[in-house]
Amino acid sequence: MFYLCQLNYYISNSIYISMNDDQQAKTAAGFLPRGCCRAPRVYNPKDRIFQHSCCKLDEHNWLKDYQNPGKKEGLQVTEVRFKNGRKDFFSFTPDLDLKEGEIVAVEAIAGHDIGIVTLVGEIVDLQMKRKKVNVPLDALKKVYRHAKLSDVEKWVSAIEKEEHTLFRSREIALDLNLDMKMNDVEYQGDKTKAIFYYTAEDRVDFRELIKRLAEEFRIRIEMRQIGMRQEAAKLGGIGSCGRELCCSSWMAEFHSVSTNVARLQQLSPNPQKLAGQCGKLKCCLNYEYEAYVDALKAFPDERTVLKTQKGDAYHQKSDIFKGLMWYAYANDRNNLMAIPIDKVKELAKGNRKGKLPEKLEDFAFLKEQQASDDYGNGNNDPQYYGYE
Repeated sequence: MFYLCQLNYYISNSIYISMNDDQQAKTAAGFLPRGCCRAPRVYNPKDRIFQHSCCKLDEHNWLKDYQNPGKKEGLQVTEVRFKNGRKDFFSFTPDLDLKEGEIVAVEAIAGHDIGIVTLVGEIVDLQMKRKKVNVPLDALKKVYRHAKLSDVEKWVSAIEKEEHTLFRSREIALDLNLDMKMNDVEYQGDKTKAIFYYTAEDRVDFRELIKRLAEEFRIRIEMRQIGMRQEAAKLGGIGSCGRELCCSSWMAEFHSVSTNVARLQQLSPNPQKLAGQCGKLKCCLNYEYEAYVDALKAFPDERTVLKTQKGDAYHQKSDIFKGLMWYAYANDRNNLMAIPIDKVKELAKGNRKGKLPEKLEDFAFLKEQQASDDYGNGNNDPQYYGYE
């Protein structure tokens, strides 16, 4: 038996080493969405391939060294990750002694699946509360065992089929004239089932598609419709800020973003700049929304008209974090004057009492002149003025 294991070791190792760089890169690419730095070496089922830097929706176990003295013996819970952001909670007995990064075989609806342990210990209970998972331990699906050699071999071969299956499924959907887009394919660890993720604007009758896919790949088919934001999170990418998309790196929940959020932050209504890769308004528009709301509480009403002996001045724009409101005379819209909000309040209060200052320039902190050049283009020339 020892010599048989050694023979299996050398055969598997020689197969992995004999791959050229392109084959190894292609094989490793299928494991990156699962949080793996590379493909596992099938001769070592406990090969540590899990890396936090490779994970979408990665988590840090800050209670790793904490032992709860009051915890009862019995079933324990672990979080297992699969492809992209798909995770689930599973129960296991203490004799398994699971550790983060280990490859395990878990219970599925039919057959078994292969995943990687991401969280164990006390932090799993907090994670279940955060995700509002209120299921008794005995009702959770179970962790069967640490992955065996045969499990890992089948898992690797299943993942290698995903790219071809995705391209072929798109061809079949195109042949059937279905108005849908295949986004991703995820094989179950035992190669008996595959989940096809797709997006579609309208309802799609894919009964014939399921029949064709089952005949083509000889597996059970599950179709899951996802939204545009979920598609961007699943596929990933680089945002206009130069960083990885928030939805594919750390965002676990999506919140609605309205046009009022962009208007309140005084952003230009340019769909190309405000839309993310999903085609929807960028989620990051919500990040500073509350700060803008708090800052605007100190501002006077934008409809406030400042009356002077020179004429009435109307609000044009605001600089929220500098505390400035830009005004211009009704008969001279090209010359903008930045007035501090405390001065605006003071002038408005004086106007209500019938007091009219000589001119608004006496209160201007910054003046911006919009002139036209020889080609008729606007030209802004800011000038600074002191005030007391």
